[in-house]
Amino acid sequence: MASLTVSDEQVRATPTKVIQPAWVRVMHWINALAMILMILSGWQIYNASPLFGFSFPREYTLGGWLGGGLLWHFAAMWLLMINGLAYLVTGFATGRFRKKLLPITPSGVLHDVRAALTFKLGHDDLTVYNYVQRLLYAGIIAVGVLIVLSGLGMWKPVQLYYLVMLFGDYPTARYVHFFCMAAICVFLVIHVLLALLVPKSLRAMIIGR
Repeated sequence: MASLTVSDEQVRATPTKVIQPAWVRVMHWINALAMILMILSGWQIYNASPLFGFSFPREYTLGGWLGGGLLWHFAAMWLLMINGLAYLVTGFATGRFRKKLLPITPSGVLHDVRAALTFKLGHDDLTVYNYVQRLLYAGIIAVGVLIVLSGLGMWKPVQLYYLVMLFGDYPTARYVHFFCMAAICVFLVIHVLLALLVPKSLRAMIIGR
């Protein structure tokens, strides 16, 4: 009985594995907040001059009118840019991106997509990203860079004309910005669904373990 008691105490005393360090968790939730504010205020701005034959429902927009939407958008823009830049610098400096996101191979992605579609994709070790996760996370970083560059060009098209020229012209920059927003929305839906399907991943992003 004593040996069993000691064994139980040893198990309880064994430190759990850190899956998400504190800096990742803090920046993740700041990014999430900034993204939601920017998307909702961006929909308000879009409604003032739609690119396509539809508008976003007013109850899902932020700002109440064009001026209000712009104020929210610019405020969230600085939050996203500063936090996102800090995340990129820290991710590269610590080697986290190289360790977590590489390599990405077509065969690996196809294998894990098939496994996911047949509900056979394992999530035993949350410290290791599967190929689908690597592709999604690397892709959303690239989309984030594009949406910031196109957004800055639209914000200051005269002063930052070289950013507008990077996309060809101002109208094209608007389309790039819109489709990047759409890609982020799709990513968020997939991200939330995966978190609900694997609750321990959400727990790790809250408490780290």
